[in-house]
Amino acid sequence: MAATIALVDDDKNILASVSIAIQAEGYVTRIYSDPQAALDALVETPPDLAVLDVKMPGMDGLELLRRIREKREFPVIFLTSKDDELDEALGLAMGADDYITKPFSQRLLLARIKAILRRVDYMQRAAEAPDDGAAGEPMERGDLAMDEARHEVRWKDQPVSLTVTEFLILQTLATRPGLVKTRSQLMDAAYQDDVYVDDRTIDSHIKRLRRKFREVDPSFEAIDTLYGAGYRFSAE
Repeated sequence: MAATIALVDDDKNILASVSIAIQAEGYVTRIYSDPQAALDALVETPPDLAVLDVKMPGMDGLELLRRIREKREFPVIFLTSKDDELDEALGLAMGADDYITKPFSQRLLLARIKAILRRVDYMQRAAEAPDDGAAGEPMERGDLAMDEARHEVRWKDQPVSLTVTEFLILQTLATRPGLVKTRSQLMDAAYQDDVYVDDRTIDSHIKRLRRKFREVDPSFEAIDTLYGAGYRFSAE
């Protein structure tokens, strides 16, 4: 069954052109120019992925995502103003999986959509697969426990809710504690098929990971930054 992509933007020209491009790739689209109508519809019938514009009158994309996240979990890509780091940071902090700055190419948006849907599909298939070890054994690194098949993460036996992108980045770091992973290596783990992602995206995901773990453990310091090199996970 074709995946359903929801588009929310007050610019109807963007909605129309992007919807046509997405449909040409075999996806089903649902479009909304009114954020409140979008909220009601997306909570009632969640899509497989949503693309939300940040700058909208009445209810901006950040508020829309906050209210969606109160009831539903599905991947979200933000469309942000060019070079607006605040929008990007806030969006990722609130649980968006990715962001693209305007003006954007439809090819880039489609590549990001496909990459996220592939990651979600992989996680779902891993969760549904027979317990034969194909999906990977649960991993424990000090106070961290990760179960790929169930997409579950625990820190000091407390659950931590991560997006698919955050899960893949953390898994890459935690697989070999102490080993430094460059931003490029983390990009390759979370964004496949040569999808372009700049360094700030990885940095924002790392900040969000730390924030989530500190919500359950204020003393969390297991993800180290090595300036000019990358990041590493400490199991101690």
